Amino acid sequence: MDTQRFHNNWNYPTAIRVGPGRIGELAETCAALGMRAPLLVTDPGLADLPMVARALALCAQGGLQAGLFSSIKGNPNGKNVADGVAALRAGGHDGVIAMGGGSALDAGKAIALMAGQSRPIWDFEDVADNFKRVNASAMVPVVALPTTAGTGSEVGRSAVITDEAAQLKRIIFHPRMLPAAVILDPQLTLDLPAGITAATGMDALSHNLEAFCAPAFHPMAEGIALEGIRLVKEYLPRAVADGRDLEARQQMLVASSMGATAFQRGLGAMHALAHPIGALYDKHHGTINAVLMPYVLQANRAAIGEPMARLARYLDLPGEGFAAVMQWVLELREMIGIPNTLEEIGIDSARADLLGELAAADPSAGSNPIALNAAAYREIFCRAFSGALNL
Repeated sequence: MDTQRFHNNWNYPTAIRVGPGRIGELAETCAALGMRAPLLVTDPGLADLPMVARALALCAQGGLQAGLFSSIKGNPNGKNVADGVAALRAGGHDGVIAMGGGSALDAGKAIALMAGQSRPIWDFEDVADNFKRVNASAMVPVVALPTTAGTGSEVGRSAVITDEAAQLKRIIFHPRMLPAAVILDPQLTLDLPAGITAATGMDALSHNLEAFCAPAFHPMAEGIALEGIRLVKEYLPRAVADGRDLEARQQMLVASSMGATAFQRGLGAMHALAHPIGALYDKHHGTINAVLMPYVLQANRAAIGEPMARLARYLDLPGEGFAAVMQWVLELREMIGIPNTLEEIGIDSARADLLGELAAADPSAGSNPIALNAAAYREIFCRAFSGALNL
């Protein structure tokens, strides 16, 4: 593969350095943002791996006094963020390198937001104009290095943080939470196991697909989502089948960033349900979205006929419209080993009523193509639990 053709610098929606080996530019990227002592935030599973050691070594070679913080959960919570802020302050750090999957990226962004705040993090939940409470001058800059291709958090202005006391995932938002620089280096994803590659790739698909179906007028986001879905179709099976396929890894990183860029148009019922399920059961967000996907598509069928017809044509699927897209989704899930039901991933049905209520109140519910009440969300959950797709 000609790796050089993937090297480029983009400036949408932030400064992005794209291509294999670009992690080598980490120190100069941090220095350009005024960092002299960044805190590298990652998850415990990555903290002892060579890629993190290399990132720290690159910082040292560039004259930066970098520290390491990795005490975060797969679904980061308020205590993880508070502990990270304490580590940042204690080490005199002036910026954050957020390295890892969605949990590390979200935690890193939240730590950078909270670096100099006096209010609790929940005061900055994405409700009304809460973001105006932030002392923006006290935030520190972020450089994001995704090691999975799923959440696209590296190009997002928010972080999903679990409020353990309330058993809710809350979206923390501020425009300046958008990382100041991103490095999309596919070499950082080469050792990702097939199962995680599949789950995170389906998360990228869920972002693009829900953004494409959202009813808001945003043609730019709609176009980005459409192409993001095509990249997933072409490259996710390849990345799962051969984890060393550098081209597939690069294209999936791009598809992931595209999904998070596109969902400024809105998300929908997949995420409205996935957020409370993840908060209550502490399961992988991408896996939950992957399982929910066909059940939510079916629930929205009456309102998404036209976009599904366009999507089927753009993807050159056999057949037409909604049926063709649904068949592709089901075949893709089977091909890459996604479970059919929520029960298969260790979720019970005891809290179906509560999940319906929480999903209906989730911010993502507001941009679903059909307005669904708590009873409708409960029904989607129960169908996804038992496998009752009813095509």
